[in-house]
Amino acid sequence: MALSKVFRLRTLRNLLLVRWTGQLTDGIFQSALASFILFSPERQPDAKSAAIAFAVVLLPYSLIGPLVGTILDRISRQRIILFANLFRALTLIFIAGLVRNGATGVELTIFVLIAFGVNRLILAGLSAGLPLLLDTSGPEGRTTLVSVNATAVTGGTVFVVLGGGVGIGIRNLLENRLAADQADALLISIASFTFFLAALFALLLKKSDLGPLPHEHRKESIGQAYSEMIAAFKFLRKIRDCFLGISATSIQRSGLTALTLMALLLNRNTFNDPANPESGLAGFAFAITIAGVGITIGAILAPIGVAKYGRHKWIRISLFASAVLPILLALQQSELLLVATGFFAGMAGQGVKVTNDALVQSKIKDEYRGRVFAVYDVMVNFGIVSGAVIAAMIMPPSGKSMALPALIAAIYILFAAVALRKKNFNSEFSTTN
Repeated sequence: MALSKVFRLRTLRNLLLVRWTGQLTDGIFQSALASFILFSPERQPDAKSAAIAFAVVLLPYSLIGPLVGTILDRISRQRIILFANLFRALTLIFIAGLVRNGATGVELTIFVLIAFGVNRLILAGLSAGLPLLLDTSGPEGRTTLVSVNATAVTGGTVFVVLGGGVGIGIRNLLENRLAADQADALLISIASFTFFLAALFALLLKKSDLGPLPHEHRKESIGQAYSEMIAAFKFLRKIRDCFLGISATSIQRSGLTALTLMALLLNRNTFNDPANPESGLAGFAFAITIAGVGITIGAILAPIGVAKYGRHKWIRISLFASAVLPILLALQQSELLLVATGFFAGMAGQGVKVTNDALVQSKIKDEYRGRVFAVYDVMVNFGIVSGAVIAAMIMPPSGKSMALPALIAAIYILFAAVALRKKNFNSEFSTTN
């Protein structure tokens, strides 16, 4: 089916509407949190506090990942997405109240944890259900799946960046009208409303549109869910194509997280006056925006690269490409080079991500897909937190470091050269799979 016809499908358009509305809201919400926590004059950030923030947000989801995977393979994914968006809208109302009162303690941490955990549930459900909306049989179907994934994932990233820009713009408009905490609380209230809109858009999908497909299953206890997750991990290791693709994505995201923390600290404490956090926030937002442009281009290139080289080889090429600019950044830290590194790392990293998403979706049966995507999330979360922790151990408060980008480049090159060799993929799958 021609790609233009694919995007005329009502169900696919509705799925993208739900996904992109939610991710636009993510950008608004995250910009408010960044302003409140990292770019407030009275809160001086460092790499360790930022790394702790990543760990606090992501690791708890990894503990409930087995339950998430089981739920996505047992209950209507459309219903899960609907009620999860409603629940997240409610959660943000409580967060807005805490931010308005300047709360930075355990209460805020708990609600932020819940909000981000629910977000991962929503995205995993959308990814697991996407292949059911398409004909993925044959080489043309596989190429179409890569293209649709590129559009869905990259469009989502662009909307996160756009939402961040909208949030910063609204924040600047409110700067002289409201106190800082009140302005951040208002932004989060707006995000709550748009999550409610995402829930309404989920009603445009039928209960059965996103699966799971009918299959026999037993009722499971919490212990059985974790056992099944371990079994899913062992099963995934046998499908080396998917396991290596997920590992490559995890490693690439690990380095990208470390570079993001480096960009945050350089903009906050080196490239701008630390006493003027608004300038630091603007510089960081610009770097993230340019990275978003790179991500968009990476998604456009991915289907072309896959068609020419095959999925496995394109993942390998993309990971090698991710290492080029960090090598230069290790030699010199300037605003221009930092922005360029974000651009190319985002572009190459998106090639890894969207290609591997399509690989996993096409290799894993629907009845296991929710659990495998939960394993996928856990592995990527581990990579992100590892990257943040490594960055915290290496970087000074200024963000200047030769060792960190050099280490990132070395890990990318080593994994691509050794682990992603053709002989390590399943012998029954050709490189055009």
